[in-house]
Amino acid sequence: MDYGKYKYEQSIKQREARKNQTRTSVKELRMKVRIGDHDFDITRRKTQDFLESGDKVKLTIRFRGREQERPAFGRDLLDRLASEVEDYGVVEQSPKIEGRSMSMVLAPVRKQKQAVPKETPAAE
Repeated sequence: MDYGKYKYEQSIKQREARKNQTRTSVKELRMKVRIGDHDFDITRRKTQDFLESGDKVKLTIRFRGREQERPAFGRDLLDRLASEVEDYGVVEQSPKIEGRSMSMVLAPVRKQKQAVPKETPAAE
């Protein structure tokens, strides 16, 4: 077999494989513990849009002053957001505290490929 032909076929296979790949990027959304209902809805909608487009979402809550004494409020807020977008994403990294902030990562739900029914030849 010709080595040049082999290398050429390998490069074509690699090019075809690259066409089907997608790069997932991580989008970050920040909130505060005392967030209004309308602001929460906007954050939820943005999270949903990012997850639908196939991106991961990192949700970060900043704690200021006395808010640091009550991290449960931040966890409740992140859990509430995760439950509202559970149709579009799953929790990849549960909420954890890093300094003055708490963060959680959501990953998009992978869609199952639908099985294509095989056609059987009709008996005549």
